[in-house]
Amino acid sequence: MATVKPFLAIRPCQGKAAEIAALPYDVYNREEATRAVEHAPLSFLRIDRAETQFASSVDTYADKVYQKAHDLLWGMVEDGSFIREEKRCYYVYELTMDGRTQTGIAACAAIDDYQNNVIKKHENTRAEKEKDRIRHVDVCSAQTGPIFLAYRSNAAINQIVERVKSGEAEYDFTAEDGIRHRVFVISEDADIAAIEQAFAGIGEIYIADGHHRAASAVKVGLGRRAAHPDFDGTEEFNYFLSVLFPDDQLMIMDYNRVVKDLNGYSFHDFVKEVQKRFEVTEITGQDDVRPRARGSFTMYVEGHWLLCEIREQDRKPQDPVADLDVSLLQNMLLEPVLGIKDPKTDDRIDFVGGIRGTEELVRRCQSDCAVAFAMYPTSIAELFAVADAGRLMPPKSTWFEPKLRSGLFIHEIER
Repeated sequence: MATVKPFLAIRPCQGKAAEIAALPYDVYNREEATRAVEHAPLSFLRIDRAETQFASSVDTYADKVYQKAHDLLWGMVEDGSFIREEKRCYYVYELTMDGRTQTGIAACAAIDDYQNNVIKKHENTRAEKEKDRIRHVDVCSAQTGPIFLAYRSNAAINQIVERVKSGEAEYDFTAEDGIRHRVFVISEDADIAAIEQAFAGIGEIYIADGHHRAASAVKVGLGRRAAHPDFDGTEEFNYFLSVLFPDDQLMIMDYNRVVKDLNGYSFHDFVKEVQKRFEVTEITGQDDVRPRARGSFTMYVEGHWLLCEIREQDRKPQDPVADLDVSLLQNMLLEPVLGIKDPKTDDRIDFVGGIRGTEELVRRCQSDCAVAFAMYPTSIAELFAVADAGRLMPPKSTWFEPKLRSGLFIHEIER
């Protein structure tokens, strides 16, 4: 059963949440991050990506970069930009994008649940990507970016959340990208106890987004345990910052593929190879070029949009990984025809989040790629099925929107 605890948050003072809240650190490269903080001097990105405070000649992973992150964070606590909550609370975090709202609970999850697979994963992590966030959390002694978790919707939690949302929001702002963010504090003892009890009855929680942040937070916690062999499990380093959403409110967008060349095929020969493997129909006129159902994808090549449907006999319903559309595309076309054996390492393939639209796929094919594949989004049920089976999804299978902002909640792991 899951342990999901209220916590003593460090959070923006009234009036500064909009200026501080920032997109996750990993959606920017260094140049983009530097430009972003130049235009937003209070942005939490300064702390998440403290190399922006140095000349480009300074190594992103230099010791002084992490020390700068520490100094900026605790400097903002000292000057009152951040406040310390005086009581352990949960927080309702609501995000509205294009008229659709999803509402989660900001809390702390247990590293033991991560270790024991109560918190389930669907992606592998890479040690080199973990290293940066491990140092960031360790030097700051705080978790600054929440992990995006999902759980099967629970009526008791939903009832409390909806009642709390009928009150006044602690923060309410619309970011530059048009996404509205509202935060409510859950401070009543009865509500806190009810939420903690409800999560204790939930057997599985799933990482939706933030596998590397989660792994890094857990490894820092385990390191603190090793440094404190008399730990009793109540210490803050035994928990990591999360926002947990019910599954029926989540939206997964498509995660699309572009490939640099046709592996030596002419346009006509390539299309013939595709036709051997899928039912292919050309999309003409004003028809929507996005796939409309699971079991299909659309392909853009040499100015043509083609609908490709997976034949029923080729599906793998007994295998939750092999039956994913992204797996079938990889195993039936990308590897045998285009020669993409390992999409994690092959530099001939790139991935484009669905938030960029199909226009970006066309643009890539007019600049540096030869063919693009627009996927139907993986469902949250498919994600749960893969994780429940103890399996892993292919890389870049899911794209979650909207993104959680960093800087709204900070969890100090040790004073």
